[in-house]
Amino acid sequence: MTGPGAAKTAVEWLASVAPDPEACRWEWERNPLGVALLPAGRRWDVLILPGELGYPTLDVLTRLVDRPGPVLADFGDARMGFFVPPGTAARWLGTGVRGAGAGTWIVVPYPGRATGGVRWLVQPDGSGTLTDPALLELAMHEAAAHVAREDGGR
Repeated sequence: MTGPGAAKTAVEWLASVAPDPEACRWEWERNPLGVALLPAGRRWDVLILPGELGYPTLDVLTRLVDRPGPVLADFGDARMGFFVPPGTAARWLGTGVRGAGAGTWIVVPYPGRATGGVRWLVQPDGSGTLTDPALLELAMHEAAAHVAREDGGR
């Protein structure tokens, strides 16, 4: 699903985790920065990778599945956030990977709207599609091996 309908569905899905979804949508749509602070751990967790590993990981993921779950990039592409099922962050062990789960909040841009900072690399589709943690781990291993080969060849 693409276009304005997809963005509206994605907005509804994202805002559904807010303490007051209607107030969240109202504020979000009027916020000149185009971002909202939303709680992780309800419908999703976010695994945050350094950009130098995140981009190759996303490349591998897009070869493995038609469409991964939502993916964010921060200002300057220093970090990327992969949306995964709730509870993943509490169980994840990985050097340099941070998790945002229950009790944490993340900055989320309005789908389909340009912002000056954090942005969607893969927008949510509104259906609840998330990245499978096992596939993400495999993609990270393949990406890390590729990055190591490139660094070793310099």
